[in-house]
Amino acid sequence: MDVRIREAAVSDYDGLCALFEEVDALHVANLPHIFRRPDGRIREREYVLGLIVDEDVGLFVAEVEAQPAGLVCAILRESPDIPILVPRRYAVIDNLVVSKAFRRRGIGRALMGRAQQWALAQGADSVELTVWGFNQRAVEFYRHLGFETVSHRMAKQVAATDRRPTSRTGNGNRDGGYG
Repeated sequence: MDVRIREAAVSDYDGLCALFEEVDALHVANLPHIFRRPDGRIREREYVLGLIVDEDVGLFVAEVEAQPAGLVCAILRESPDIPILVPRRYAVIDNLVVSKAFRRRGIGRALMGRAQQWALAQGADSVELTVWGFNQRAVEFYRHLGFETVSHRMAKQVAATDRRPTSRTGNGNRDGGYG
């Protein structure tokens, strides 16, 4: 199997949307309180074209026999100018998708390698990414590539019925009298 990895082009729009649709379906199925299926296209044409022309974005396509098999999108970032943070330039992997028909053939590894090469050429000192908690296969894949956990982002659903009223008066407790 011959895999070719190249920069995305305007003509890749439909193929990119098909790949985004695969990864989006995974997120919709596992996190429906965060992700939803759009009524129209998975990504608007202007959005994808914006990624392609943005010099701070590396959007790469993996092809097998001229068919899109995967994509990786890396975005350059710089640390905020605050005293506690070391000034640095880094790349964030915004999306990595390998079509189900082409998985476990080294395409994801090749795409990540290409993103890393691009990041280095742009002066980045590291590559970072976020993995949703449900996606343990992805966590293991990234660990295998040398990525380490540096933080945990946590969330809690809070429905209106779960909120306890607070009172500024009452028994004098600062917690609204429920203490």
